[in-house]
Amino acid sequence: MNSFSKNSPTMLRFGPFELRPQARELYKHGIKVRLRPQPFKVLHFLLDRAGTAVTREELHQELWPSDTFVDFQHGLNTTVKELRGALGDSATEPRYIETLPRLGYRIIVSVEVEPLPTGGTAVASYSPPTPSEYPAGGKNPEESFPPLARSRRWALFLPVAVLLLAVSGFWFQSYRSRLRPLLPEGRVMLAILPFANLTGDESQEYFSDGLTEEMIAQLGRLDPEHLGVIARTSVMHYKNSPEQISQIGRELGVQYVLEGSVRRDADKVRITAQLIQVKDQSHLWSRQYDRELRHLLTLQGEIAQEISGEIQPALGQPVKSSSSARLSAPPAPKNYEAYDLYLKGRYYWNKRTGPGFEQAIQCFHQAIAKDPTYARAYAGLADSYALISAYYLASPSEAIPKARAAALKALELDKDLADAHVSLALIAQNYDWDWQTSEKEFRRAIALDPNYATAHHWYAEHLAFLGRFNEAFPEMQLARELDPLSLIMRADNAVLLYYARQYDRAIQQFRTVSDLDPNFPRAHMICYAYVQQARFADALADIEVWRRIEPGYWADADEVYVYGRQGKPDQARRAFDNFQRSSRGQPIDPFVSAGPYLGLGDTDQVLAALEKSVTAHSPGLTALKVDPIFDPLRKAPRFQSLLNRVGLGSSAKY
Repeated sequence: MNSFSKNSPTMLRFGPFELRPQARELYKHGIKVRLRPQPFKVLHFLLDRAGTAVTREELHQELWPSDTFVDFQHGLNTTVKELRGALGDSATEPRYIETLPRLGYRIIVSVEVEPLPTGGTAVASYSPPTPSEYPAGGKNPEESFPPLARSRRWALFLPVAVLLLAVSGFWFQSYRSRLRPLLPEGRVMLAILPFANLTGDESQEYFSDGLTEEMIAQLGRLDPEHLGVIARTSVMHYKNSPEQISQIGRELGVQYVLEGSVRRDADKVRITAQLIQVKDQSHLWSRQYDRELRHLLTLQGEIAQEISGEIQPALGQPVKSSSSARLSAPPAPKNYEAYDLYLKGRYYWNKRTGPGFEQAIQCFHQAIAKDPTYARAYAGLADSYALISAYYLASPSEAIPKARAAALKALELDKDLADAHVSLALIAQNYDWDWQTSEKEFRRAIALDPNYATAHHWYAEHLAFLGRFNEAFPEMQLARELDPLSLIMRADNAVLLYYARQYDRAIQQFRTVSDLDPNFPRAHMICYAYVQQARFADALADIEVWRRIEPGYWADADEVYVYGRQGKPDQARRAFDNFQRSSRGQPIDPFVSAGPYLGLGDTDQVLAALEKSVTAHSPGLTALKVDPIFDPLRKAPRFQSLLNRVGLGSSAKY
């Protein structure tokens, strides 16, 4: 980050925070955060050098004068702990301040220097640090919590200061309590837990899960500026779970929880719902509804509107109702059976498996047959075809035209449907390599539905593919705040760190995902980060674990690459023979062959495989600009030509 004058009228923006040096104030989402002077000074100093390592010695010299008699190490640990508390940060999984073992600290989020409304200072930002700035290894040490150290000057003024703070604090708390409730800084966060299926019929799970998803969508559109709603992926972790509300609140970072149940008969439905405040587990609101199935969509809106009325006092200002909100819900289908099939399709789509996608596509087609004007069914169809291509389950030339047609039809029927804009963005990125259109569609989707975690997630990947990591990481952080338990978002955050050459942090994130789910495929990318650190034994061990989970040519292909990078050509050649045998007779994407040829050191074959990948519109080409495995090829004219062909060359505009 560019340095700035401490006397200039500027503010430093990072994530949802603004630090205003002249006023010595910190704000989150425009709300002032209380912070003592010393933590403020440390934060200011770290932000001024964002992206670079700041040693403890530097902090000592700059912020703890030599005439101050304190236990510096304890004082700094306590100050950083207090600072992390104010930011909602963690030493073990840092969002903003990273501990560098035996060295110091570093700001790891994008920071922008902007003028205050009355100023005229130009906006500046920092570029991601180079790999050499990241020291090797080690976990973050636990911070200690000793009493605050005192300087000689504080010894003189402390009694007066304590008295003044006590009086002013009592007055401030009394005054504040009369004005509005004591609330966490920023938006109110709500989690809608999976509605319990009380029908006794497991085949009706899709209906209760679909109702949960619809309630998330309804409430997420009420007032996104002040009300954040946790995404479906995270709340589904608590389906049939014994966790207490207090634990769920802590894990998801929410202040309110909505839970309920649904009982469905042939033509009637009974829904119960209750709103719970996490801090004291008080039940703020409870209702039971008995309706005919054909009135279900109206009922969902009714519940959403009542809940908004309950949350309104906590916000301190009125929540926009669903009828007046800037972000209106999608039009209801004309045929209830179409809606029923749509819910079933989304249930299967969320499984993210080959059979799941096939069943989802079938359901969405049936929904469209029931109601040809139902935009959301077309959007679901577009998402399904787009992902079977991205997951290498179908050739792009076969799946993407179907995805495009469905997305365009959805937008023809409802131009403000965020899901369809995201689908179109993915198609423009993965198949067309039209990066400008892709970004425009992602941004449009986020503007339409700021609580749509997938839009933030995929947009973060988009920014990373372009090498814009200082924008990608904050965007991914937004996605993770909306969907804190999502494994794919955690894994893709690790992938972004790998692309940014932050291998230590990438490995740590991949391990976190594997600890939660050893069978999660995306976490297998840890082997590439191991290779970049010459940890070949670890890479090969991971491949063996993955081979036991999912036998096939992918593990063989990775093994060729690892042995080749390790300088073991004989083992690489044997692994390549295994790869050829395991992939023989299968419809393999040409991009898959690039890795093994890299391992063999056959540059011509690597480039030939990539050129075939361009012809096939392989989805893996989106990372061509940033994936470290291609670093040995970057100076080759044929590789530069490939970058230009996919819109990622040096002359590209995006």
